[in-house]
Amino acid sequence: MSTEQSGRLWSLDALRGADMLFIMGGSTLISAVCAFFGSPKGWLATQMNHVQWAGFAHHDTIFPLFLFIAGVAWPFSLAAQQGKGRTKLQITGRVLKRMLILFLLGLVYNGLFKLDFAHLRIPSVLNRIGFAWGAAALLTLFVRRVSVRAVITALLLVGSWVLLRFVPPPGTTGTFVPFTYGANLFDWLDRLLLPGHIIGKGDPEGILSQIPAIGTAMLGVFSGELLRNGRFSGGKKALLLAIGGIALAAAGFLWQPWCPSIKKLWTPTFVLFAGAYSALALALFYWLCDVMQWRKWTFFFRVIGMNAITVYLLQRMVDCDRISRFFFGGLADHCNKPGASVVIAAGHIAVCWCVLYFLYRRQTFLKV
Repeated sequence: MSTEQSGRLWSLDALRGADMLFIMGGSTLISAVCAFFGSPKGWLATQMNHVQWAGFAHHDTIFPLFLFIAGVAWPFSLAAQQGKGRTKLQITGRVLKRMLILFLLGLVYNGLFKLDFAHLRIPSVLNRIGFAWGAAALLTLFVRRVSVRAVITALLLVGSWVLLRFVPPPGTTGTFVPFTYGANLFDWLDRLLLPGHIIGKGDPEGILSQIPAIGTAMLGVFSGELLRNGRFSGGKKALLLAIGGIALAAAGFLWQPWCPSIKKLWTPTFVLFAGAYSALALALFYWLCDVMQWRKWTFFFRVIGMNAITVYLLQRMVDCDRISRFFFGGLADHCNKPGASVVIAAGHIAVCWCVLYFLYRRQTFLKV
């Protein structure tokens, strides 16, 4: 039985793990290695950080790729639930439950148990995943025609662009400059409804930016439906994904003069560029893992990818750097400062991976 028919893609777990590796300390390790070789501000090192406002770096792909992957997995999950005889109402209940759990976990990540509600940040990465994925899941459940869903997705992107490009925030004086840092409708609404919770000027998980984020999840859903399509061979699916990624990138470049790519606003061009990267990455992993079935190399990543939310929360709750220093501090003390940073960063990854491997061996996975 093919992986598409069985509902489990090796490529998804491997790609999710490769993505989460950067959250698990991969970006820190690469930055440390760059500093060790005397290039702390070189091109590769700068790719390990978010851009300040407009632009696009590799670090900006991590979050949308995870959301994209959640979208890819949904058609498989939906088919499995329908195969068990669950009704639309039952499936809707499960989607809403997952959205609520992710919202609550996001609050926990942001410090809910400190009980400092005046400064508790409401938006979160997990909240964004829950809402955007949930909206895409419900749209897929109740609107079966792909063409209609594609039009709705396009309208969400165009509509968010119109709000940013042509609607000045209330109280604007003088000439309105669209997409200005801290002076756009998205930021204005966050400051109005989330007083005390906003991070500076521009919340990457703000209220109105949820609208285009649904587009990221929908791009994943469309990709997942392609992978489940039995009319195409595996090689052709990988090729179509790659062509789709190139098309998204081209659309992003064509639109960019009127709509800059800004992660903190999740602008439509950011959706297109991140979607292009995600589709191309999925095409590569799908071709390697599920078409060619070259899978042994994926074990390291699959251990991470099968417990992605676990490692995300783990690093918030446990000082993995301190554990790394406990085991590798002696080695680090025998290195120069850049070398010590490399050792501790590598140790951080090792500590997290060992915990995940322990859970993997016992088939213990945090699933929401």
